[in-house]
Amino acid sequence: MPITITRHDEVAVLRLGSRFDAYEAANVRQAMTEAIDGTPRVIVDLSDVQFMDSTALAILVQGMKRCRQQQGDLRLSGLQQPVRVIFDLTRLDSAFQIYATEAEAIASFQ
Repeated sequence: MPITITRHDEVAVLRLGSRFDAYEAANVRQAMTEAIDGTPRVIVDLSDVQFMDSTALAILVQGMKRCRQQQGDLRLSGLQQPVRVIFDLTRLDSAFQIYATEAEAIASFQ
């Protein structure tokens, strides 16, 4: 799965592609650690992700907790319908701030 990290001022954007599951967990965890080490204000762009499993959800929750411990936050953007349903069913939609676009998520940190 392609993973990219870009920075916009004091916000790191972590873009994930395709599936986010246990097979990709180690790579995503490493990229998230790198993003958080640069700034505790992180956006995970899931616009290219069509599938997530429970391991992926756990990594996102761990990342959010780590950001908040450093007075930052982890926000999500671009959730496609199959992924959005997972957040709705697990009620994680109330734990994360979710934005339609990356630009909206970046603006939310201003």
